[in-house]
Amino acid sequence: MNHVAHDRPEQLQMILAGLLQGEQAIAVYDCIGVGTGFIGLTNQRVILQDKSFVGNKVALTSLPYRNIQAVSMLTNKSMLGKFASSSSIAVSAGSKAFEADFRGDEKAKHAHDVILWHILNR
Repeated sequence: MNHVAHDRPEQLQMILAGLLQGEQAIAVYDCIGVGTGFIGLTNQRVILQDKSFVGNKVALTSLPYRNIQAVSMLTNKSMLGKFASSSSIAVSAGSKAFEADFRGDEKAKHAHDVILWHILNR
């Protein structure tokens, strides 16, 4: 297995344990804020841990790249013009947008670029 960029070993292990045959992990990044616990990127899908359910329930949501219509870098109005300075992205699939807030601009840019590459090259 190649090196997988990640923040927390336990999150990486969760992703590795759920990979399908032929699927490879690319990165697993810890997220901050309400809702998303982490985001996993594989060669086939985006995996989001959603902690926003009632009753302390946690969901792992898989978004196959073929179902993603758009990926966005989120910025404050005061940051417009600094494309890579955001530490948040939004992934649109169907009628829902999933937001992820990262611990650092580089991780957000990497996640954005991986998702964009996969949706443009499907």
